[in-house]
Amino acid sequence: MQDHTPDTWPTPVGQRISIVGCSGSGKTHLARRLAARLGCPHIELDAIFHQPGWQPLPRAEFRARVEAALQAPRWVVEGAYSAVRPLTLSRADTVVWLDLPRPVVMRQVITRTLGRLLLRKTLWNGNRERLRNLLSLDPGRSIILWAWTRHAIYRERFAAEQRDPANAGIRFIRLESRAELDAWLDSLPR
Repeated sequence: MQDHTPDTWPTPVGQRISIVGCSGSGKTHLARRLAARLGCPHIELDAIFHQPGWQPLPRAEFRARVEAALQAPRWVVEGAYSAVRPLTLSRADTVVWLDLPRPVVMRQVITRTLGRLLLRKTLWNGNRERLRNLLSLDPGRSIILWAWTRHAIYRERFAAEQRDPANAGIRFIRLESRAELDAWLDSLPR
């Protein structure tokens, strides 16, 4: 498995694509664009997991719903929940890893979170960002602190995933900037 650079990006892209990265790295943005470009379903794991009132879907039901969604022949799935990561990897032919620098991720997650909060944007299943979560010092409640504390952990997790011999049949594409992301998308056939 190699770490693809702009000169070695494989095209065309696969049929079952997993997009991973730290919160705020741009997974949703890329997944929407890629799914639209490829004409295939976009599976947003956050939308499955976060039920009304931010209640988590029970683990068994979450796994069952994700497994059902992954039965489609083509898809772009975004997110890397531990509870369903083995399911996603077992079906994926391509992993696109958004490995943006922490300052970029923090700028993006702060801007996104504040925008959602101020505009009262409705997210999955009627949920909205909460001011008390934004101000919380608990990374489990504050997406901003989650992104800060998990950035290095996710970087190691996805690097290990890429090195794992069990994933040898999966194409890994590591994008380290917004410019690389845009260039990679532009390199795909329309």
